[in-house]
Amino acid sequence: MLKGDGRLGHDLDPLDRAPQDACGVFGVWAPGEDVSKLTYYGLYALQHRGQESAGIAVSEGSRILVYKDMGLVPQVFDESVLGTLRGHLAIGHCRYSTTGSSVWENAQPTLSSTEVGGLALAHNGNLINTPELAARLPAGATRATTDTEVLTALLAQDGSTSVEEAAAELLPQVKGAYCLVFMDEKAIYAARDPQGIRPLVLGRLDRGWVVASETAALDIVGATFVREIEPGELITIDERGVRSRRFALAEPKGCLFEYVYLARPDTTIAGRGVQVTRVEVGRTLAREHPVEADLVIPTPESGTPAAIGYAAESGIPYGQGLVKNSYVGRTFIQPSQTIRQLGIRLKLNPLKEIVAGKRLIVVDDSIVRGNTQRAIVRMLREAGATEVHVRISSPPVAWPCFYGIDFATRAELIAGNLSVEEIRQSLGADTLGYISLDGLTKATTIPRERLCMACFDGSYPIPVDEGSVGKYVLEATGP
Repeated sequence: MLKGDGRLGHDLDPLDRAPQDACGVFGVWAPGEDVSKLTYYGLYALQHRGQESAGIAVSEGSRILVYKDMGLVPQVFDESVLGTLRGHLAIGHCRYSTTGSSVWENAQPTLSSTEVGGLALAHNGNLINTPELAARLPAGATRATTDTEVLTALLAQDGSTSVEEAAAELLPQVKGAYCLVFMDEKAIYAARDPQGIRPLVLGRLDRGWVVASETAALDIVGATFVREIEPGELITIDERGVRSRRFALAEPKGCLFEYVYLARPDTTIAGRGVQVTRVEVGRTLAREHPVEADLVIPTPESGTPAAIGYAAESGIPYGQGLVKNSYVGRTFIQPSQTIRQLGIRLKLNPLKEIVAGKRLIVVDDSIVRGNTQRAIVRMLREAGATEVHVRISSPPVAWPCFYGIDFATRAELIAGNLSVEEIRQSLGADTLGYISLDGLTKATTIPRERLCMACFDGSYPIPVDEGSVGKYVLEATGP
């Protein structure tokens, strides 16, 4: 059964769209627990990974009930809704669209019927052979236009004696980045692509198990971290506990951008805290691009850890020169033209008493199109800053991602078309410095050969046919 009223929200980001991850996924098997509320709080912890829609599927052992809608997690769910979602196992999803439009039909979890019962599925990532997979389905097999819906339909039509067997047969044929959490009436399943591009972890409750995109979601629901789901691994969780099987050999290529921006700072990846990594990135950035200045300030919140590291390494004081409005971002109210013209001040505003008369170092995580940084430089100068030096805690983002981050196209990426000096001039900064790729990878402590760096160096670990990918690849026309 599906519920939801199809509301549609609007992004309030008038100048520059930050890089967006595909989604956050969560699953819990816990008899005797209020699994819908555990899933709600798990999704709340993963809200940064997707703000377009959210959904939860539950089962009490005999049927699956799904509730999903457009909007943030607390906009979709309240006490009365969660009270109707009863069971002992559940999965959840918060979405940012990378395949398929942002509409109710494409919200997750998906729901389908198999020969042996129901199937609900949630997906974080992006497939690169979606048209090939979709061609195996009969016409009209799906109403939605996502790679997730295609996977669900293929699993449902498999004809195997169990969902687990159907997944073990299908997954070796799937190409791209995927972390899947799915369920039938009695078990939850989780799978990670052979490259392990997106994170997925397993946690333990007193009376059950949890699977989530990040360790921070385990912390929120009181689960103990057990381990990462391995690349190429499929796990099943039911009354017999957790069992694992391999469907492909592991070829680890974890996303380097998770360390730069996507993951929460309180998340742990490969045994190392993201906050610690980002502070070390800032230290490296200070060594690679020193400059005389009076104050180091971050672009909140994403630039804060690296700014702390930069200040500590350089000996230049750290300060808060920009104030962020935490309540601006996702809204159901369209901004007026007058409000749009105020631009970045909707989200950030300078503290004039702090920045006036100062030589500033402004630390940010990345530059996509450059509009946000350009506006920040301008407003800081208007507030009285005598110099503005921009430092970026990632290398130039010059290539699009086909594995679950909704970057702009290469033509729209400022670093895909301009040199660093040309970008500096475009921003109006006194100096501009990006961390080197070597410096960033060393800060993660992960061997370089185990990382995907395609957005920085154009080397894609899974070969991509650009004609078979794209947000609207399953739709007749674009937006």
